Amino acid sequence: MKGLPNRQRVWLAAAVLAAGAIVAVGAVRSEDAPPVAASDFTVEMSMKEIAPRLGVTGKSLARELGLPLDAPKGKPVKALGVTEDELGHVVEHLLGHRESGLKYYVFAALVLLGLVYLVRLGRPDGSGPGDRRKWYPRWPYIAVLVLAVAVCGFALGKSPNPMEGAVKVFKSLVGLYPSITAKVAAFAFFAALAVVGNKIICGWVCPFGALQELIYHLPILRRLKRRKVPFAVSNTVRVGLFGVMLLLLFGVVGGRKGLVVYHFMNPFNLFNLDAESISVAVAIGAALVIGLGVYRPFCQFVCPFGLLSWLLERVSLFRVKIDRDRCTTCGACIRACPLEAAKGRVAGKALPADCFSCARCLNVCPEDAIHYGFVGRKPESRSEPT
Repeated sequence: MKGLPNRQRVWLAAAVLAAGAIVAVGAVRSEDAPPVAASDFTVEMSMKEIAPRLGVTGKSLARELGLPLDAPKGKPVKALGVTEDELGHVVEHLLGHRESGLKYYVFAALVLLGLVYLVRLGRPDGSGPGDRRKWYPRWPYIAVLVLAVAVCGFALGKSPNPMEGAVKVFKSLVGLYPSITAKVAAFAFFAALAVVGNKIICGWVCPFGALQELIYHLPILRRLKRRKVPFAVSNTVRVGLFGVMLLLLFGVVGGRKGLVVYHFMNPFNLFNLDAESISVAVAIGAALVIGLGVYRPFCQFVCPFGLLSWLLERVSLFRVKIDRDRCTTCGACIRACPLEAAKGRVAGKALPADCFSCARCLNVCPEDAIHYGFVGRKPESRSEPT
């Protein structure tokens, strides 16, 4: 992409996103189970008969039923102590995880919309620093966030989503899904969205991330919002939780494979209007209440995809860039940033805090030293004519 003007780079990014969506949908559909309903299953059936129709493995079904992963798969589940109510609840839960192929295209379209706004539309061509307070108005961002919650959340359901895209790869490695190929393709799709535009998938399009952002926008608890959680604290919690997930999932701790700690706090269940458990309901409620005064608490402290996309920020193609020749370290961007992302970037840290491409920093710099653009292109001087 080096040597191409910004406009062509954006169109090339659009082509990449479209191709990624096609590959992800194709991989997911290749292992789709035929349409089924909860009433199609009885306790007289075995896990060997039930699991393929739900698009999972016998091990995954056993885990959902509260049985050991090596429980006999050929026996009727009734003989294993499973009741009709228990089976019905598990089937409904697994059917709720069935993915909408359309959602991949919506994700890609909204990411592209955010990218075009940040690179081309947020700051009009020829607009000098004197107009900087008019740059990057909030309403387009709010509009995309509302679409993300309404369409990628409630309209199309919980799956797919970035968090599950990350977790399901690891679940496949312990045999909880029939094929790892589709899960790797889905994760690669979300990772590509994170790389094309610096975490735009998290900052603009992820439905639960968008919901937290909208709640944070409410004009309350402003004093609390001026205080930021130290990144060393939030990321330590997030990394530690990810490590616990791996230890439990692979049976290193507990001696029983298949336990996914994120299942007990999955906020995306909100979009199926099914909390599933008290712990999930508490996690959703806590994230939304705390989110009134703390920026994206679930993203900061819990989300495994948020952790992985933070690492992917190092190779993102479009991102916030600081012109070191113009920056006077006045701190305007640091105050505007809801996290310690701007602080880390101004200080030149190798691993600064997550940047969600929220655009808050892009119209506050008095020296016009902050831009959003292609990583390989040096920021142009766009001072007002004298």
